[in-house]
Amino acid sequence: MTHSMPTDLSRRGFAALFASAAAAGAVPASLWPAVSRAAEPQLIPKLRIFIPANEGGGWDQTGRALGAAMVASGAVGDVAYENLGGKGGTIGLAKYVEKYDADPDTLLMSGMVMVGAVALQKPAITLAQVAPVARLTSDYEVVAVKADSPIKTPKDLIAQLRTDAAKTVIAGGSAGGVDHMYAGMLARVAGNAGALVYQPHPGGAQVVEALESGKAAAGISGYSEFSEQLASGKLRAIGVSAKRPFQGIPSVREQGVDADLANWRGVLTGKKVTAERRAVLLEAVRRATTAEVWQKTIKRNNWDSYWMAGKDFESFLDLDTAMAGPLIYLLKLKA
Repeated sequence: MTHSMPTDLSRRGFAALFASAAAAGAVPASLWPAVSRAAEPQLIPKLRIFIPANEGGGWDQTGRALGAAMVASGAVGDVAYENLGGKGGTIGLAKYVEKYDADPDTLLMSGMVMVGAVALQKPAITLAQVAPVARLTSDYEVVAVKADSPIKTPKDLIAQLRTDAAKTVIAGGSAGGVDHMYAGMLARVAGNAGALVYQPHPGGAQVVEALESGKAAAGISGYSEFSEQLASGKLRAIGVSAKRPFQGIPSVREQGVDADLANWRGVLTGKKVTAERRAVLLEAVRRATTAEVWQKTIKRNNWDSYWMAGKDFESFLDLDTAMAGPLIYLLKLKA
């Protein structure tokens, strides 16, 4: 006797039937996750991820990893990427609001770097013109020096900042971003935040070049952007901004310098995109973060999964934005 499946049974209905069968023991539990994912419907045929940074940096890595996971999870059919870097993401933010404010199929990569850059530069277009979707990852700041540098520990760096701040150039990402903030925190510990000489760069590759060429005494960036040079021995990590050791690197705090900071990355959408569409975008992002390819990328890049959505993320973003201005003033950061 053969059985045929009703032709009008939706994939969602099939998933529900399969769940019932699995619960009753009729289907091996090991088969359930794969069939469940396959049964989930595609949410968005085509999506664009707008990355307000150059290719190769942290935002670009995160955006492209998210897009790949969206496709792999079946939530999205196809993903296109658009990069526009400069000034801590504020140039890209302005272009996104101009072009995609009401576009239901375009997400914007963002994070703490953009929050700080907006506070420092005070551009016409701010984060008030976009809407939060989800926070995805957390990344820590690695402080690195050239392999043959006389700076061996964070205390050595603090001592050098005290004695000759003008020659102790610190290289990092865009002005006002998380790298700049962390440099300011170190200079504040040294007691001369106003004398900090900070050298902003559009991406991690340029920070590495500044260190290797001797143009900077120390560099600050995410672990993933330094990992290749650390592994090859060209650069040496003297500390990480986490509260505990990370990837075998001792924390700056545990070495006697009271300065820790975490960077975050996430996605936003246009202010004119409807609440209903935002919910669809959020579900596509949520499904992507459960995909195996996303989990592998998180592990490979040594990011921390840092999921937050809905009202929680809205409140977090409001607080982060409100705190950025006073922090930049306190650290005496300059554009």
